[in-house]
Amino acid sequence: VFKRAITDDNCAGMGTTLVAALVGSGHALLLNVGDSRAYHINESGIRQITRDHSVVEDMVKSGQLTRDEARNHPRKNLITRALGCEPQLRADLFHEEVAEGDWLLLCSDGLSNLVNEQEILYEVIHGGAGETCCERLLEIALHRGAPDNVTVALVRC
Repeated sequence: VFKRAITDDNCAGMGTTLVAALVGSGHALLLNVGDSRAYHINESGIRQITRDHSVVEDMVKSGQLTRDEARNHPRKNLITRALGCEPQLRADLFHEEVAEGDWLLLCSDGLSNLVNEQEILYEVIHGGAGETCCERLLEIALHRGAPDNVTVALVRC
């Protein structure tokens, strides 16, 4: 991505966010850069694993904003890291213990900006068949106007 951005004038300044998972027996390795997220979901609840690389997330971490204030902050989409903007990728790596039957949900901010954690939890656990969960979440985001791209993947452990 970086090479294309610096060699093709039509792609100057190009970059993207990334979230990825490698799931093994009893554990998962997750990587993120930018504001694409990973969530761990089971019958007990939902928890965000990754940390957004954004101006607003940094403000929350430093105590300048509450989590609720951050949700609608005008600078919410200003990211501090992206794939392709620098020659070296600066991503975060997380190790997550998972149990059989747990879910990992990977998504872009097009989903997480429009569908809150409790809604995601409901759709994964109670909303219907796991095979159609991503489609249901996508429909919710699109119905709410989805001004950004919406990407979602769901992995059953």
